[in-house]
Amino acid sequence: MKKILVVDDEPDILRLYSSELEDEGYHVRLASDGEEAERIVNSENVDLVILDIKMQRKDGLATLTQLKRIKKDLPVVLNSAYPVFKSDFQSWLADCYVVKSSNLEELKGRINHLLKYDKGSKN
Repeated sequence: MKKILVVDDEPDILRLYSSELEDEGYHVRLASDGEEAERIVNSENVDLVILDIKMQRKDGLATLTQLKRIKKDLPVVLNSAYPVFKSDFQSWLADCYVVKSSNLEELKGRINHLLKYDKGSKN
């Protein structure tokens, strides 16, 4: 069973994503900030990270950079309500960028693609 780490500072998003992804057959681990995410990636085998950008303690772009230093081949999906961050060069480290929506089909499709195919390919 593949393990997905969801990083978001909104408890409702964490609950929704956890429920939806567990229904898809994934083991889901949750983190409410970037520092917690870094600790998890350092200590556990995680197959993919879904990472919010705008968080209170440490933003997702700084966290993304650190996660890629810890495990360079770890697929990371940036998931933000703000499409403007797509043009930020730091976001280019991510394997893909999905704008938050109440419909998680695009996110699930990207996750399935990243976990099924070559983790080094960009979407």
